[in-house]
Amino acid sequence: MIDGGFGAPPRRRGSGNALTHTIMAVLGAAIATGLLLAFYTPAAGSSLPGMGAVPGPSSSAAPLTGGERGIVTKVKPGLVIINTTLQYDSEVAAGTGMVLNADGLVLTNNHVIEDSTAISATVVSTGKTYPATVVGYDETGDVALIQLQHASGLATVPIGNSVSAKVGNTVVALGNAEGQGSITATAGQVTELNQTITASDEGGSTASETLNGMIQTNADIVPGDSGGPLASSAGVIGMDTAGNDPSDQQASAGFAIPIDTALAVARQIAGGRASSVITIGYPPFVGIFIGSGSSKSPQAQAQQEGQQNGGGGGGTPTCYTSNSDLTVPSTIAPVNSGTLIIGTICGSAAASAGLTGGAVITAVNGQAVGSPDDLAGILSRFRPGETISVTWVSPSGQRTTSSLRLTAGPPQ
Repeated sequence: MIDGGFGAPPRRRGSGNALTHTIMAVLGAAIATGLLLAFYTPAAGSSLPGMGAVPGPSSSAAPLTGGERGIVTKVKPGLVIINTTLQYDSEVAAGTGMVLNADGLVLTNNHVIEDSTAISATVVSTGKTYPATVVGYDETGDVALIQLQHASGLATVPIGNSVSAKVGNTVVALGNAEGQGSITATAGQVTELNQTITASDEGGSTASETLNGMIQTNADIVPGDSGGPLASSAGVIGMDTAGNDPSDQQASAGFAIPIDTALAVARQIAGGRASSVITIGYPPFVGIFIGSGSSKSPQAQAQQEGQQNGGGGGGTPTCYTSNSDLTVPSTIAPVNSGTLIIGTICGSAAASAGLTGGAVITAVNGQAVGSPDDLAGILSRFRPGETISVTWVSPSGQRTTSSLRLTAGPPQ
């Protein structure tokens, strides 16, 4: 799998996989199409909203009356339809978000905004569309917080608490189903609690994540619903995250992150509390396509990418604008260890420094680099705006050390 920045491989947005005995689920994030858009220029972020901007679970709120229709009436105005551009993957994607405060702080899944190079959100209650920036995200917990720019006076979702959820409760899952640009609602019941699932992305790529404590429902959760609410008469009790592809032997099942869990992560993000799993803002970005894995051999990395992506091309372009026509370099630097560059992104720091496909990065700030995973781990310690020293060997064998200023990259 080829990475558009420096770290873990991106998820694809395609058709779903069926649940297996180990509960393989499909992340219901997005609808993808081949589309090349403008170069990544993230909007300038504002100061962090602070933990107080994120509400806590509520056990004292008045119940939502009127049955399923009443739940929809109360919850729907606090939703946004999220559209993202994944320029380096030549895709666009769609999902859902929940407004947490009147100034446009929105809760959604990480996989909704993952790899995005631009984010916009349309407020359901007003129809107005805002550009959005990433406040932060938890890749392992699949929770993200985004901020609508210059928003005010927005309706918010009525927050309940997931502790109140019980098997048999009537629930409604709401979201931007199939990325159609409108909110649909599907009713069902809570069927299981505290479920552990391994969720794989759409399209059958190798990327997957294990999510614990999930609420299971027979309300259908489909691509585009991710980030939307699972609501009961108590209010929002979960965040729609994954759903299966039902078959004759298997009923439909959807999974939601308990709202208590999602809000706890959101409060850490809003308060700027970065950790080994929580990233605040945007990650650092060099502008290179690399492989993934622990092999330190550039030749083995090239062979792996050739097997996954159809082999090398007749020549290596100087740079790329996306991975749509990315090919494995035909000539590789004559070194035995380091991270192979499959290609560089036009206009990036790497391209400006002269790195090209076929070059191999051997050190960062004097620290030896081996596998792609090594490089990802080293670069993750830095922040956008910092300058690093990168040593690489060109395909012709020339060793160079240059200073590269890291920019803001797509969330991982």
